[in-house]
Amino acid sequence: MFDLLFLGQGLRLREHRGELFELDVAGRPDSLALFAALSARTERIGLAATLNTTYTEPAELAAGLSTIDHLSNGRAAWNIVTSHDAYFGENFRRGGYLSHADRYVRAEEVIGEVEAQWKAAQDRLPQGRPVYIQAGDSADGRRFGARYADVIFSLNTSFDAAERFSADMATHLTAIGKKREELRILPIARVVFGDTAAEVEERVRENGFAQISGPRALAFAEQVWGRSLDGVDPEGPLPTFDPVRPADHLMKGRVQSKADPFETVARWRALADRDGHSLRSLMVAMYGQPAFRGTPSAVADEITRYTDAGVTDGFALGAYVMPGGFDEIVDRLVPELQERGVYPDRYEGTTARDHLGLAPVGQPSY
Repeated sequence: MFDLLFLGQGLRLREHRGELFELDVAGRPDSLALFAALSARTERIGLAATLNTTYTEPAELAAGLSTIDHLSNGRAAWNIVTSHDAYFGENFRRGGYLSHADRYVRAEEVIGEVEAQWKAAQDRLPQGRPVYIQAGDSADGRRFGARYADVIFSLNTSFDAAERFSADMATHLTAIGKKREELRILPIARVVFGDTAAEVEERVRENGFAQISGPRALAFAEQVWGRSLDGVDPEGPLPTFDPVRPADHLMKGRVQSKADPFETVARWRALADRDGHSLRSLMVAMYGQPAFRGTPSAVADEITRYTDAGVTDGFALGAYVMPGGFDEIVDRLVPELQERGVYPDRYEGTTARDHLGLAPVGQPSY
């Protein structure tokens, strides 16, 4: 009974210190080609493709999204992203760089042109238009999401952060005459189950260390220290030397943190001293933690707390292991949520908009 299958997009292979970063996802399948195939093998689940507005032409977007919506009988969704830096641009004829502000200007223009092409072609898409998804968390991104998005993927997974994000989006929506009920906010979350507290913690540890090897821990830390950590033992203590501010990022093809590296290193050292972390175990603690952990019943209770309070409308669940990473969620978590009445036991409609409880295009979803 999942609403959507969502795929990210890789516009260029990631590099670390000038070499391909083989410890990370090197490339991703073309969403539109894959969803064209999946539309024939599935009946209800929505198909959410990540497609870039900075380097993709409106005609391509209009044709591709229209094709998937027709092939799937109204199950297409568009995750609208605006990757803007020159590293990605080098892979495209358009090339170049867009400022942070200009990337959303172009995104608005592209959406307008895509919709104009559908109108000009009298393209009667099965659900009016695909569901629009957005994930930018900057002030510009939130304003853009309020104006255009049906769904927002959020990184605010703690209850307090989710509550603040929901309130802020409600403010943005009110400013343009919309209501919070017209938007679906889905924090991106991972879940680890266990039958006892000890089993849960062991599985969290096991999953974290499986995801973050020693070399990968060093690569994460190098992004903060701004320099090579060759010779540093990832199973040993944190480097004693201070970070630097390099002229260029060591990692390319990944969203860069804007946090102050000196403050980050100071905070990490305090945590390492307090909890006895090695460099690798600290990176696991920073980057390898699930949003929810516990027995299936306890996780269901916590998710229900979020949805009952209205701070989220659901979650975008990720799996630690693929394939098969969702099996335990389907077998153990979904029945618990269904018992609490917060998760459907059948599809009530056939389109992606139906699954998300969104009104037909042009009508309010409340």
